[in-house]
Amino acid sequence: MKRQNYISWDEYFMGIAMLSAQRSKDNNTQVGACIVNNEKKIVAVGYNGMPSGCDDDEMPWEREGKTSLDTKYPFVCHAELNAILNSNSASLSGCTLYVTLFPCNECAKAIIQSGIKKVVYHSNKYAYSESTLASSFLFRKCGVECVEYSPCGNTLSFDL
Repeated sequence: MKRQNYISWDEYFMGIAMLSAQRSKDNNTQVGACIVNNEKKIVAVGYNGMPSGCDDDEMPWEREGKTSLDTKYPFVCHAELNAILNSNSASLSGCTLYVTLFPCNECAKAIIQSGIKKVVYHSNKYAYSESTLASSFLFRKCGVECVEYSPCGNTLSFDL
């Protein structure tokens, strides 16, 4: 008899996104992303962080500063964009993106342009921000399905 209490595909892929978020060095917000093709194969993962080649010890991680150049915002690459750029697939057309935080409008444009057709998100804590409202609008207009992840209540715990 086969085991009955294994995790679903959604749990698995969102779990990969959540694990990826743990690589982020951001003190406030850790976001992870996992892109999956139609055969349920992972083609990319990403997390929010500084661009490759930047010494992140020398980069600002603050949310506020004298100018925006004293903050992380002009420099950090979001998890979704990192996943798209890190893809090991020639095409992301028709793929599904699992992400721990609903995408901003800049990431929404990259998601749409890459051909991703479905976004499964864990949290939408900025639902009423202009950036998220713009993302939602873009996704609707361009036929990208957005689905809120439904936690099953299971907890996974393991030593690394």
